[in-house]
Amino acid sequence: MDLTDLMTKAEIIRKKMGEDCNSPIDILSLVQNMDNLTLVYYPMGSNISGICIKNKDGNCTIAINSLMTLGRQRFSLAHELYHYYFDENMVNICSKKIGTGEENERKADIFASYLLMPRTALYEKIVSLKNDISSKLTLEDVIRIEQYFKVSHQTALYQLLNCRFITKREFELYMNIKVRREAELLGFNSDLYKPTSEDKQYCTYGKYLNLAKQMLDKELISNGKYEELLLDAFRSDLVYGLEEGGDVID
Repeated sequence: MDLTDLMTKAEIIRKKMGEDCNSPIDILSLVQNMDNLTLVYYPMGSNISGICIKNKDGNCTIAINSLMTLGRQRFSLAHELYHYYFDENMVNICSKKIGTGEENERKADIFASYLLMPRTALYEKIVSLKNDISSKLTLEDVIRIEQYFKVSHQTALYQLLNCRFITKREFELYMNIKVRREAELLGFNSDLYKPTSEDKQYCTYGKYLNLAKQMLDKELISNGKYEELLLDAFRSDLVYGLEEGGDVID
């Protein structure tokens, strides 16, 4: 497996999104601006974290398991972007456990890790935390790193192990802790370790909504059909005006 190639691919996609190769990225927001992609949040159970379905016309639907934590959802989306850009298969399913499965799935995991936590940026963050780069990373260090890059605990540990900043033994030790409580004790917001709230576990963003609006504007469909399409995409908020409060201009 060519790690340099995967690192390069991650850098290319970062630049394609208009991001540099060092800063943390808000991948959930960035993907919503992609012209040919529809993003769906859907509760899929405990064993699947994401699905990527590509059409021959270049359009793609990525579904993310909204029952997973926010940090894991970000990783799953990055994983599916590998399949979207670099995989010839038209349908791919991402399992819950990182670093397992067939080679293409492991490639997607490594790509996702470099996309969210570039090696240079990770190195610089560790240097900011430790006087000596060779110093052992504590659990507090790991939590500060995952909070900085906004990734799940498993993702952070996987990349730290992959870049040889921690040992396999340290990986296993830090995996078996109640990270949400530890993060809260350090003063961090714990949303990163929580799943999507129940009222937002079904939702769609991106190309699908834009296409539906275009068809309505061109009078290719009726308003009733348009609302039906929105409801099919779990966007009853757009049909019935269920959003909380009004627009705020600041």
